[in-house]
Amino acid sequence: MKSRLFLLLAVFAVVAAVYFLGIAPRRRDDQTLTARAAGTDRLSVNVMIAAPGSATNELQLPGTLQAFADTGIYARTSGYLASWKVDIGDRVEAGQTLATIDSPEVNQELFQARANLEQAKANLELARVSAARWKTLGAQDAVAAQDVDTKQAEFSARKADTDAAEANVERLQQLQGFETIVAPFAGVITARNVNVGNLISPGAAPELFHLSQNQILRAYVSVPQTYVADVKVGLAVGVTLAEFPTKIFTGKIVRFAGALDAPSRTLLTEVQIPNPDGQLYPGMYCQLRLRLTTLAPVILIPSNNVIIRGAGNLVVIVTDQNTLHFQPVKLGRDFGTQIEILDGLKAGAHVVDNPNDALSEGASVEPRLADAKAN
Repeated sequence: MKSRLFLLLAVFAVVAAVYFLGIAPRRRDDQTLTARAAGTDRLSVNVMIAAPGSATNELQLPGTLQAFADTGIYARTSGYLASWKVDIGDRVEAGQTLATIDSPEVNQELFQARANLEQAKANLELARVSAARWKTLGAQDAVAAQDVDTKQAEFSARKADTDAAEANVERLQQLQGFETIVAPFAGVITARNVNVGNLISPGAAPELFHLSQNQILRAYVSVPQTYVADVKVGLAVGVTLAEFPTKIFTGKIVRFAGALDAPSRTLLTEVQIPNPDGQLYPGMYCQLRLRLTTLAPVILIPSNNVIIRGAGNLVVIVTDQNTLHFQPVKLGRDFGTQIEILDGLKAGAHVVDNPNDALSEGASVEPRLADAKAN
């Protein structure tokens, strides 16, 4: 009898142990999971807070340095080159003699023109005296009025001949003055294309010299339309060159076109760079860095948070009611890992990070703040 009671107690203990240690905990877990599933069907999503980018943007554009003034120097008279005074690399001042031309034909023409002028002056004096005498005789009715008018007309003709002779002398004097080639402005001789004895013709190629003024250099850049509103006269510009890897030259914007180039949607802008030491040369390739200050900074978000569709570009945001909304946006510049949002998204909005195809408009979600990626 005792052995049977002991056996029953043992069986009861085993059954109780199995229930409390195995079945009961499992039932509690199932009930908990069931309760949780019944209480919510919201999807968990990672979100980031949209924030405006920096108010200062650095725009880097390529450019080519140009001389502030650059011109070819040609002859204005004919002859042979008698001498040249400067060579490439020489610095010259405005009005400095560069070369001289021997023009015997011009000198001879000037000598003849002066003689013609003296002859015209003599004829003018004779005509003046004759006209005065005939005018006096005409007043006394000693000669016909027609003869008086004729003498007066001869005097006017001789005066015109004298004026023409004087103009011819002045023209040849100017041509003779062009025998001396002078620098129109201060600068550096960058080319010499003539030698002593070369035949020179007025205005004919090649140019005698090429002169560049490089104390101040220019560079023209085309600023994209996105940055046009931030371009201002006087804005400082950093200029870098591969030849000077550790040095940044400073220039400034001095003027810009009043209209955009239609095909490229860019604004032609002139930057001037002081070059007092002559370290920079016209023709050098450079990079110009414009630090533009934006009055209304745009929103920056990670590029993979944008959904690109044929109907438009979208971002998925979580509303205050923890529901999803597909928000149309206007994109700006793409920086690779980040992209600008020009319109459609406000700072502080909760943007779903890396949205997938499982998301739908109005779905209830449980947002979780992801690591900041917009800064």
